[in-house]
Amino acid sequence: MVDFVVNNHVPTEIKLKREEKLLEISFDDGNFFVFPAEFLRVHSPSAEVQGHSEDQRQVVAGRRHVGILSLEPVGQYAIRIEFDDMHDSGIYSWEILYTFGLSQDAMWETYIEELRTLGLSRDP
Repeated sequence: MVDFVVNNHVPTEIKLKREEKLLEISFDDGNFFVFPAEFLRVHSPSAEVQGHSEDQRQVVAGRRHVGILSLEPVGQYAIRIEFDDMHDSGIYSWEILYTFGLSQDAMWETYIEELRTLGLSRDP
Protein backbone atom coordinates (compact mmCIF):
# COMPACT_ATOMS: atom_id res chain seq x y z
CA MET A 1 0.00 0.00 0.00
CA VAL A 2 1.29 3.44 -0.90
CA ASP A 3 1.02 6.32 1.55
CA PHE A 4 -0.38 9.20 -0.43
CA VAL A 5 1.39 12.53 -0.40
CA VAL A 6 -0.95 15.28 0.70
CA ASN A 7 -0.46 18.03 -1.83
CA ASN A 8 -2.23 20.69 -3.74
CA HIS A 9 -0.25 20.18 -6.91
CA VAL A 10 -2.13 20.20 -10.18
CA PRO A 11 -0.97 19.16 -13.62
CA THR A 12 0.09 21.88 -16.01
CA GLU A 13 0.25 19.46 -18.93
CA ILE A 14 -0.94 15.90 -19.58
CA LYS A 15 0.20 14.11 -22.74
CA LEU A 16 -1.01 10.72 -23.87
CA LYS A 17 1.51 9.00 -26.13
CA ARG A 18 -0.60 6.13 -27.47
CA GLU A 19 2.01 4.50 -29.67
CA GLU A 20 4.61 4.49 -26.88
CA LYS A 21 1.93 3.47 -24.33
CA LEU A 22 2.95 6.31 -22.03
CA LEU A 23 1.26 9.07 -20.08
CA GLU A 24 3.38 12.15 -19.35
CA ILE A 25 2.35 14.60 -16.65
CA SER A 26 3.95 17.91 -15.69
CA PHE A 27 2.95 19.40 -12.34
CA ASP A 28 2.89 23.01 -11.22
CA ASP A 29 5.90 22.52 -8.92
CA GLY A 30 8.11 21.44 -11.84
CA ASN A 31 7.86 17.69 -11.26
CA PHE A 32 7.49 15.68 -14.46
CA PHE A 33 6.46 12.03 -14.45
CA VAL A 34 6.29 9.44 -17.22
CA PHE A 35 3.96 6.51 -16.58
CA PRO A 36 3.86 3.36 -18.70
CA ALA A 37 0.26 2.29 -19.33
CA GLU A 38 1.04 -1.08 -17.72
CA PHE A 39 2.09 0.62 -14.47
CA LEU A 40 -1.11 2.69 -14.32
CA ARG A 41 -3.28 -0.32 -15.17
CA VAL A 42 -1.86 -2.69 -12.56
CA HIS A 43 -1.97 0.03 -9.88
CA SER A 44 -5.46 1.24 -10.78
CA PRO A 45 -7.14 2.94 -7.82
CA SER A 46 -10.40 1.17 -8.72
CA ALA A 47 -12.20 -1.02 -6.21
CA GLU A 48 -11.85 -3.85 -8.76
CA VAL A 49 -8.06 -3.77 -8.23
CA GLN A 50 -7.63 -2.24 -4.77
CA GLY A 51 -10.68 -3.83 -3.14
CA HIS A 52 -12.13 -2.19 -0.07
CA SER A 53 -9.27 -3.27 2.19
CA GLU A 54 -5.64 -4.38 1.78
CA ASP A 55 -6.56 -8.08 1.95
CA GLN A 56 -8.96 -7.64 -0.99
CA ARG A 57 -6.34 -6.06 -3.27
CA GLN A 58 -5.79 -7.93 -6.53
CA VAL A 59 -2.45 -8.46 -8.25
CA VAL A 60 -3.15 -7.82 -11.92
CA ALA A 61 -1.01 -9.96 -14.22
CA GLY A 62 -0.65 -10.21 -17.99
CA ARG A 63 -0.78 -6.51 -18.84
CA ARG A 64 2.66 -5.96 -20.38
CA HIS A 65 1.13 -4.79 -23.69
CA VAL A 66 -1.86 -2.82 -22.38
CA GLY A 67 -2.44 0.57 -23.93
CA ILE A 68 -4.54 3.62 -23.15
CA LEU A 69 -7.53 4.34 -25.35
CA SER A 70 -8.65 7.61 -23.80
CA LEU A 71 -8.51 10.04 -20.89
CA GLU A 72 -11.59 11.68 -19.45
CA PRO A 73 -11.52 14.59 -17.01
CA VAL A 74 -13.29 14.03 -13.70
CA GLY A 75 -14.15 17.45 -12.34
CA GLN A 76 -11.09 19.56 -11.64
CA TYR A 77 -9.32 16.92 -9.58
CA ALA A 78 -8.74 13.74 -11.61
CA ILE A 79 -8.84 11.76 -14.82
CA ARG A 80 -10.46 8.47 -15.70
CA ILE A 81 -8.30 6.28 -17.92
CA GLU A 82 -9.80 3.82 -20.39
CA PHE A 83 -7.36 1.01 -21.13
CA ASP A 84 -7.54 -1.21 -24.20
CA ASP A 85 -8.36 -4.21 -21.98
CA MET A 86 -11.61 -2.28 -21.29
CA HIS A 87 -10.73 -1.42 -17.68
CA ASP A 88 -12.02 2.09 -17.04
CA SER A 89 -13.26 2.24 -13.46
CA GLY A 90 -10.22 3.83 -11.81
CA ILE A 91 -10.27 7.53 -11.03
CA TYR A 92 -6.73 8.87 -10.90
CA SER A 93 -6.74 12.03 -8.78
CA TRP A 94 -3.92 14.53 -9.04
CA GLU A 95 -2.84 13.42 -5.56
CA ILE A 96 -2.69 9.76 -6.61
CA LEU A 97 -0.76 10.55 -9.80
CA TYR A 98 1.69 12.78 -7.95
CA THR A 99 2.26 10.10 -5.31
CA PHE A 100 2.64 7.44 -7.99
CA GLY A 101 5.26 9.61 -9.67
CA LEU A 102 7.28 9.98 -6.48
CA SER A 103 6.94 6.26 -5.62
CA GLN A 104 6.99 4.67 -9.07
CA ASP A 105 10.28 2.76 -8.77
CA ALA A 106 9.44 1.21 -5.39
CA MET A 107 5.88 0.41 -6.48
CA TRP A 108 7.17 -1.32 -9.62
CA GLU A 109 9.70 -3.40 -7.68
CA THR A 110 6.98 -4.50 -5.25
CA TYR A 111 4.68 -5.42 -8.15
CA ILE A 112 7.38 -7.51 -9.88
CA GLU A 113 8.11 -9.31 -6.60
CA GLU A 114 4.40 -10.02 -6.07
CA LEU A 115 4.16 -11.51 -9.56
CA ARG A 116 7.21 -13.67 -8.89
CA THR A 117 5.87 -14.84 -5.51
CA LEU A 118 2.49 -15.74 -7.01
CA GLY A 119 3.99 -17.43 -10.09
CA LEU A 120 2.38 -14.88 -12.40
CA SER A 121 3.70 -13.05 -15.45
CA ARG A 122 3.50 -9.62 -17.03
CA ASP A 123 2.79 -11.38 -20.34
CA PRO A 124 -0.77 -12.22 -21.37
